[in-house]
Amino acid sequence: MANSGNKIVVPEARDAMNKFKMEAASEVGVNLKQGYNGDLTSKQAGSIGGQMVKKMIKSYEDSMK
Repeated sequence: MANSGNKIVVPEARDAMNKFKMEAASEVGVNLKQGYNGDLTSKQAGSIGGQMVKKMIKSYEDSMK
């Protein structure tokens, strides 16, 4: 696996983050595969990251109510 430059501080969180990423990809209609996804466009990859951020912000906002 190539080093993406992102480091998960809590190694046990890796599976949860991968599941979260797959869910976000599904929600925005991007076919994300396990392993290499270098065939994604920048727009597709950005939409996955953007969806993840939206979900994290919503979760935080909901916890503040």
